[in-house]
Amino acid sequence: MNQTYVTLNDGNKIPQFGMGVFMVEGDAATKEACLEAFKLGYRHIDTAHAYQNERGVGAAVKESGIPRSEIWITTKLWPSEYGEGKTAAAIEKMLARLDTDYIDLLLLHQQFGDYLGAWKDMEKAVKAGKVRSIGISNFESERLEELCEAASIKPSVLQVECHPYYQQNALKARLAPYGTVIESWYPIGHGDKALINEPVFTALGGKYGKSNVQIILRWHIQEGNIIFPKSTNPQHINDNFDIFDFELTDEEMDAIRRLDNGMRFFNMSLADQEKNLGQFVPAD
Repeated sequence: MNQTYVTLNDGNKIPQFGMGVFMVEGDAATKEACLEAFKLGYRHIDTAHAYQNERGVGAAVKESGIPRSEIWITTKLWPSEYGEGKTAAAIEKMLARLDTDYIDLLLLHQQFGDYLGAWKDMEKAVKAGKVRSIGISNFESERLEELCEAASIKPSVLQVECHPYYQQNALKARLAPYGTVIESWYPIGHGDKALINEPVFTALGGKYGKSNVQIILRWHIQEGNIIFPKSTNPQHINDNFDIFDFELTDEEMDAIRRLDNGMRFFNMSLADQEKNLGQFVPAD
């Protein structure tokens, strides 16, 4: 079984499994982690301006020797970069940091600021060939529908917290009219021990010769979620990707679906999120 792909609402095919570099500190460490992932067959890296390691991602892509067309780069704009004209300039800087001619997937990182003005510039970037697909991250309030209804190009993905304890079925129903798919951060519930050690994962791990984490990641793949667990440990990078040689049955998938209990690990209010985010402006 090989790496799987998801066809987005714009027709582009995204590798369903990638590696995230959130909280990987510095370009050097990021480059090394990405190069290790590329050696193992990864072809999707998820970064952001706010992570301050886009240059490391770009350097790894260059040094990998893999054709640029075979690697999918996802990155994100920060609210301080939102607004017509302002976002266009931010995209140019992003292309320079990544040292690439185009971005495969560009997201609005948070649902604050002039996101409607930013979206207009993102649509223009798609038409100019500077960006292939556009989407959003952390839009779960009524601002989700506001943006989708205003958009000429509908968001291809929505990146949110999603894991077996919080499966986002109601959100998926809201996204269905737009053809938008879920990308999961916290795919293993922020490493929560209670989640990872659920008996169903232990039993399935024993059956398939896999770890509990690998069972969870495999569940995401079969649910149609796009995932990108983060690691800088070569063994973990390898283990995370080693989930394409088995398949869970319908009954096993249903058993995992029954774990959904509405528990999320990020619970900050919108007001507090906006206050905290306003205190941070990423450096160029």
